[in-house]
Amino acid sequence: MGSSGINAEYMGSSGINAEYMGSSGINAEYMGLEEFAEATVGVAGGAQADVLYELFNRPYFRIATVDDVEGVESCGALKNVVALAAGFTDGLKLGGNTKAAVIRIGMREIQKFTTSFWSQAKTDTFWESCGIADLITTCYGGRNRKCAEEFVNRGGGDASLWVDIETELLNGQKLQGTLTTQEVYEVLEAHNIVDEYPMFKEVYDISFRGSSPENLIKRLETIDLN
Repeated sequence: MGSSGINAEYMGSSGINAEYMGSSGINAEYMGLEEFAEATVGVAGGAQADVLYELFNRPYFRIATVDDVEGVESCGALKNVVALAAGFTDGLKLGGNTKAAVIRIGMREIQKFTTSFWSQAKTDTFWESCGIADLITTCYGGRNRKCAEEFVNRGGGDASLWVDIETELLNGQKLQGTLTTQEVYEVLEAHNIVDEYPMFKEVYDISFRGSSPENLIKRLETIDLN
């Protein structure tokens, strides 16, 4: 998922019109071995749902179609912001309890952001493969998590590190989380609601404003759980 649709949609332009597929971390190697996997296809107004299902569905690759293109795409973009937070915790050598909290809080902010800007987004979408499953996979094995961990290992505090990390670790792939983080922050700032998204805010501050990665934990400690 690219993040180019975020500003276009949230700033009032047309960003999404057709279909979008989200999955719980499709790996080409595992797909070639026909290991079981699943994905969610968001279809605008139900158009061509049967065609897309027949095109992609296999016994080892199960497809769910949902009438919620915006929800599927938003989950696919915003998971990358949360994955940076997960990578920061790995760089800090924190354990599973902290990462589980990051995933839960991150999903809450993903859902709030999506439903705030796309009122038609469906709650059930967040429990599809494109939602919680993809978020968990990305926070444990994705490129954004990997690069964020390395960002901490190199001392953090310098946004220019991301370019070197992307070049050295991703073998030509692109780091999506940092771009998405910037675009999301611009949207939040434009609507004067940055403080309503403490995790998204801190990920931005760590990535681009020199905030210490340890401040992510301090920020999470202040979040009202009720």
